[in-house]
Amino acid sequence: MANTTHSARITGPVLYQVEGGNRHAIPLGPCLVEQVNDSLIDIIWGTTGQRSAQLPLEDVAAAQDHGHLVLLD
Repeated sequence: MANTTHSARITGPVLYQVEGGNRHAIPLGPCLVEQVNDSLIDIIWGTTGQRSAQLPLEDVAAAQDHGHLVLLD
């Protein structure tokens, strides 16, 4: 399966779960959104792409619906 990658911007709270069950917000600003399969999306951020989180497709769709994640291309 080929990956699909888009440039995007985080404009509001988009949460991801870290080890231990805590949830953190992806920082506001530019990111890449990469669909790796039918149910998981990678969000990649940081000046050199050093941070990333995998989110369920449903969470990403909800963030888009609320305007917190905007695809740029």
